[in-house]
Amino acid sequence: MPRFPDEITYSDKYHDDTYEYRHVTLTKPALNAMAHITGGRRLLDENEWRDLGVQQSRGWVHYHYHRPEMHILLFRRRLDFEANRNAAGARAPRRPTPSAVGGGATRVDAAGMPICF
Repeated sequence: MPRFPDEITYSDKYHDDTYEYRHVTLTKPALNAMAHITGGRRLLDENEWRDLGVQQSRGWVHYHYHRPEMHILLFRRRLDFEANRNAAGARAPRRPTPSAVGGGATRVDAAGMPICF
């Protein structure tokens, strides 16, 4: 039987040559909400994991889960994510999202760009 924390917990970051990683341990209510969203059959997009209460800086992607411990979410982001994001921001103005121009709620990808449906 898994042990659930009272609050969402975050591991220290670790890395390889390409990505930095961390794992996030959900509370039991957050796991139940995740099961309702995904049915335990897919990864979460950024808006979904943020809606569960997970708080991280931009660029993190839920890339894997381990079935016996579904309450532990595995995240990664490219080591050069912040440098690329800062360089892109210096070169071009940010594009408005549909919600910023009256289009309602918007989902964005890991780079913060709107996802078109």
